[in-house]
Order: sequence, then structure tokens, then C-alpha cells
Amino acid sequence: MSRLSVLIGVVSLLLLTGCDYFQKNSKEVVVAECYGKYLYESDLKGIVPEGASIMDSIQRASSFIDSWIKKQVLVHQAETNLSKEELDLTKQLEEYRNSLVVYAYESHIINQKLDTVVSEDEISEYYEQNKEDFQLRNTMVRVAYVILEEGSDQKELFQTLMGDPDTLMLQNIDVQATYYAVKSYLDVDHWMRLDDLTNIVPIEIFNAESFLKKNKFVCFDMNEYTYMVRFVAYLLEESTSPVEMVGDNIKSVILAQRKQALLDKMKTALYEKAKKERAFEVYVGSPTLYNADQ
Repeated sequence: MSRLSVLIGVVSLLLLTGCDYFQKNSKEVVVAECYGKYLYESDLKGIVPEGASIMDSIQRASSFIDSWIKKQVLVHQAETNLSKEELDLTKQLEEYRNSLVVYAYESHIINQKLDTVVSEDEISEYYEQNKEDFQLRNTMVRVAYVILEEGSDQKELFQTLMGDPDTLMLQNIDVQATYYAVKSYLDVDHWMRLDDLTNIVPIEIFNAESFLKKNKFVCFDMNEYTYMVRFVAYLLEESTSPVEMVGDNIKSVILAQRKQALLDKMKTALYEKAKKERAFEVYVGSPTLYNADQ
């Protein structure tokens, strides 16, 4: 007798929920029965992973069988209380199946034929033609910041490295921050929301435009830390996002448009082919198309 059969026997004895373990007059071993529906031994294959302990195996099998029973009880209740018309799901099942088949075929076509390469020129062209769609909802900044413990003897060094009005010595800052900073951020090519920055660095900003125009570098002590921020660039709320900020979104839009165009072309070609082959016919005299009283 297989290990699965032993487990099923043990689990069936443990459940004792009115669903018996017995052998039908068929080749399938029945594990449980509920309102005339049967769960077979083969349905439990794969439920217990290889190498599982006896106790873990019993628990998994028991849980699966109990879940199956609860589902059958619910299905029976629904079947008992719904009308014949409500239980006739033929049309819905056919529509659902058709949707799945069509989706699978469309995915196959897309994987086979969609050109997924989007050039920088295409991104730039789309950006120029749709700038009004890329209005910023938040003030954005490109920054570098370093957080030190208050009183750090490296404060002057970082002020020198970050405060130079002409040069931001990122490589040197990165090396020093590894050893001395509590936290640092040096990706000055990446745009972030000003709100996200102030959640990390507690700068009080009442007027973003005025503050950012006047401050390229700020340094202050608060709550036992020294904060240094170098502002590299900024974009105010309601200004237009730069193309590098929205490039990935534009690429997604272009690919979505290509997908739709590819599928539309495929559907049109199939329709025309079926029409040419006279694969369909519309019966214009059908009473479903015309109201008999008109």
C-alpha cells in the first residue's frame, strides 16, 4: 500500500464528518463523499510534498479534504436554493471559455509578433506631442544628502565636499559616507518628490519656489543629527516633467498602442478572410433583428 493511501486512511479516520472512506466498483479509490460528490485519491496527488513528515503530511491532507467538504456543502446549499434558470450557467461558461481562448490566442500573437524595441526618438516624439499629459503634481528635486551624528569631527569635511557651489564631489563623498555617515543619498540623476525628501531630512519649507531659488546647500543640526543637503535641480508643481522622468511611462504607452494596433489588424484580417470564404451568414429576416410590430 502506498504512503498516500496510508495517509488517506489515517486522515479519513480523523475527520469523521459523515464522509466515508470506501472503495467504489471502479478503479478509483474514493477518499470522501459529500451529497453525492466524490473526492478521489488521485485528487490528492501533489498536495503533500516529497520529504514531508508523517504529521505534516496528515495535516496537509486533512486540511485539503476538509476544505473540499466545506466547498461541496456550500455548492449543495446553492444548488438546492437556486431556481433551474439560475443554475443554468451554460451561456456564462461558454462566454468565459471563449474569453480565455481569445486571451490565450492574443497573448500568443503578441509574444510572436510584437516589436518591443522603443527608440529614444520615438519616446521624444511622443513626449513633444503630449507634453500637456506630463504636468507635475508635486515639486520634484534632484539632491544629495548626508546625515551625520551631531558633533561628528567629519562635519567640516562633508561641508567642503558638498557645499562647493560649482562641484559636487560625489566619489569622495561616497567613500567618506561609507565610514562616517548615518545615512546618505547621492543619486543626483534621480528625481524625487520634495515631500519624500522632507520626510527624511526635517527641513521646514513654507514656499518651495522661494526656498529652492535661494538654497543650493543647507546644513543644520536637529535631534542629535547633522543634516546636509545639496540641491542639484528642481521642478515646481504644475511644471512639465522632463522626458527622462517619464520615459519609462511613455515606453509602456507606446507598447500598449502597438499591442492594440496589432490585435486590431489581426481581427480585421480574420474577419475579412472569413467573409471571403463565406464562413458566416446573417439572416436578416430573424425576428430577433426586427420588431414584428414595426
